[in-house]
Amino acid sequence: MSVLIKPIITEKMTSDSELYNRYGFIVNPKANKLQIKEAVETTYGVSVDKVRTMNYGPSRKTRYTKTGVQHGKSNAFKKAIVDVAEGDIIDYYNNL
Repeated sequence: MSVLIKPIITEKMTSDSELYNRYGFIVNPKANKLQIKEAVETTYGVSVDKVRTMNYGPSRKTRYTKTGVQHGKSNAFKKAIVDVAEGDIIDYYNNL
């Protein structure tokens, strides 16, 4: 099971990483906090202080068209916010 799917690179997460040493990842929905911590430490070579997780459900939409009602939804995902120890940084562009 691959725990880390992809890093979150947005304006908000970039400012959090610069100010508070927090980094965001999209993770496997079945992964727990210990697995996420271990995966980040082995992948990026940093020490993790705290892991916070959030589960996002799918967003559902309905369209009314000529052929009838179309129902659709986006995929559900799990997000993890990882606090890294003081002095450690994660550089997404050089470590991949």
